[in-house]
Amino acid sequence: MGETHRAAAFLDKGGTGKTTTVAHLGVALDQLGKNVLLIDLAGKQGDLAKHFGVWEEYRDQIENDEAWPNISTVFDDSWGTIAKKLGDDAVEDLVIDTGEGPALIPAHPGLDTLDAELGNIDDARERYSRLEQFLDEYVDPLDYDVVLIDLPGMTNNVTYNGLWAARNAITPVEMGPFEAEQADALRRDLKKIADNFSVDIELSLVLPNKVDTRTKLAEEYLASFEDEYGDTIAPTYVPYSQDIRNAAQRGVTAFELEEPSTTAQKARDAYSAAVEQLMIRLEEQKP
Repeated sequence: MGETHRAAAFLDKGGTGKTTTVAHLGVALDQLGKNVLLIDLAGKQGDLAKHFGVWEEYRDQIENDEAWPNISTVFDDSWGTIAKKLGDDAVEDLVIDTGEGPALIPAHPGLDTLDAELGNIDDARERYSRLEQFLDEYVDPLDYDVVLIDLPGMTNNVTYNGLWAARNAITPVEMGPFEAEQADALRRDLKKIADNFSVDIELSLVLPNKVDTRTKLAEEYLASFEDEYGDTIAPTYVPYSQDIRNAAQRGVTAFELEEPSTTAQKARDAYSAAVEQLMIRLEEQKP
């Protein structure tokens, strides 16, 4: 790995807010003065691009067979040959502008079959390191300070590629017993990867998300998470905010709201505080 910091958002459960987290942490990092690249591996539906309001234009390129190369292409055996032909524009051809600071490599329908294609690679180290090879050789030489990866809400070959490449996991969690179990399971999975392949992957940021402190149970779980995860837990929680949901439907993050609600402002402050802590953790993890 080069000087570019990497982290991947993951929990083996859908609907925890991974995409929203990646989008907002990306913008918060940009506001911190970092040059940020976001990569959407979460599925062909392109939710990260939708969050920034740029999916429809990219979808048109897909339908017109103009979205090539794309994120699924970088996992191909032939990527090295393709990149050599494209030259200096190899990565640039993958990237679109979010309009809010970070650059984005959006999802593509080719991700639909990627898990099975990776499963056909016999050697496990080769199967799980395709994304790392791409980032090492083609992204690190560019001027990105941070790469954030949005992963599927399930454990599969694509997920392992993202975690292997990033070496740092970001886990947004809601306040409930199932989420607590899944976060603990993630810690066990990361240890299993380390034991099997001698690849250390740190749980670098646990971000309490969509927290409604009007309920006593949520407060109890929040206190429990703080005790369990110590320095890994974000400095403050992201509250539930209808404003953020509405903003996402309009194709912007909460940072674009001119008159944010109280909860949206608290969420923005929470994301900004989280990236400051995340950068400290990422600096600590660099060899």
